[in-house]
Amino acid sequence: MTNDIRYDGRVAIVTGAGGGLGKAYALFFANRGASVVVNDLGVSATGDGSSSKAADIVVDEIQKLGGKAVANYNSVEDGDKIVDTAMKAFGRVDIIINNAGILRDKSFARITDSDWDLIMAVHVKGSYAVTKAAWPIMKKQKYGRIIMTASAAGLYGNFGQANYSAAKLALASFSNSLAKEGAKDNIHCNTIAPMAASRM
Repeated sequence: MTNDIRYDGRVAIVTGAGGGLGKAYALFFANRGASVVVNDLGVSATGDGSSSKAADIVVDEIQKLGGKAVANYNSVEDGDKIVDTAMKAFGRVDIIINNAGILRDKSFARITDSDWDLIMAVHVKGSYAVTKAAWPIMKKQKYGRIIMTASAAGLYGNFGQANYSAAKLALASFSNSLAKEGAKDNIHCNTIAPMAASRM
């Protein structure tokens, strides 16, 4: 049954789509007919620097398979710029997969304010910023599908991940609130808590 689901004419934004699960999501939607904005900062494993390479490789792969995709290299904190890329390239935004994330694992005794703030900025503020920029577009279209990425750590906690766990649970509650607010405009919001071995 799921093999019959198509997204022809739809536009999907996938954040953190240069590798891992984000890349898999981008390829999935493109394979099912959606036009995809492949967002990735292209930072190193430690979060330093930036490069267009990761996003460009995924876009190239989608295009070689006959799909439509454009790259975006902005931080998710600049969600309006990511949404603007979608609007300029495809004229609409139908689907958002808030997938971008980082880790700054330390025991609570060793965590710094910057460790805490950075996790909140990327996971919570980033998901907020992208979704906030697309919300009026989705309301006008009377169509929107939004996914927040939580984690089992957000539900149960994890040693050395107080910042990450708090951010992930925040996203679950954020999603629940948006689901209630968006229902009248056919905007659905859900949360997933995947598990994968990826670089993050």
